[in-house]
Amino acid sequence: MRNNSSSLRRALAVLDHVRERPGLTLTRLAELTGLSKSTVLRLAAPMLEERLLERDRKSGAFRLGSGSLRLGQAYLAALDLRTVAAEESHRLMTQARETVHLVVYEPPHVVYVDKVENQATVRMASRIGSRGPVHSTAVGKAILAWQPEAGVEEAIQGGLPAVTRHTITDPVRLRAELARVRRRGFAVDDRENEPEVRCVAAPIFNHQEVVASAISVSGLASRLTPARVRELGPIVAEAAGRISGRLGSTRSPGPAA
Repeated sequence: MRNNSSSLRRALAVLDHVRERPGLTLTRLAELTGLSKSTVLRLAAPMLEERLLERDRKSGAFRLGSGSLRLGQAYLAALDLRTVAAEESHRLMTQARETVHLVVYEPPHVVYVDKVENQATVRMASRIGSRGPVHSTAVGKAILAWQPEAGVEEAIQGGLPAVTRHTITDPVRLRAELARVRRRGFAVDDRENEPEVRCVAAPIFNHQEVVASAISVSGLASRLTPARVRELGPIVAEAAGRISGRLGSTRSPGPAA
């Protein structure tokens, strides 16, 4: 058992060196690990078979293989959004002093999966597990703005009913609003879903660079004034960007490029 454990540790060391320095030759890999060339080849053999490593036929250089990519994708896919976002959600609530929501996209709705409330303010009526429309919520528009055209068209064809007198119900206006969301990196619900509530939200990208969730700050319109919303927009976008990074996205926080 001890020999097996030692071999595994050395094999992992080989894999880690290749991860840090793609294109290592056998000689250089042996130098870095302090192992003989024959030992490196013996340790690398099963990893080559499983495609964790690949070796260039001409130069003999080692690099990570497609098996490593599959492992990485499996790890990223298994990440729990609520767990990953928890720290940022609480930090955002502290900064904004308002309620923070986390949602996922289940067309044609958004589903609230987490909520962090500021106990000193009026509590929001939202419930974890409840659904909301995409066209009248900031979280919905934050997600919809980064969907393919077919997804936007499907949402429009599903209907844009007025939830309040401020709800955007015209497809042309909604498309223009989604374009603004993409430019600035965050969406605003200006009393469009609840008569006395404003909300600012930003998209969360996953490891496939797809937007399937969003995070928001919500509060009474008397506190979340238009000026306050403009202040919070970049803050929410940066929080969403950090969550995206933890989910494996390589996108930078802020407006779309």
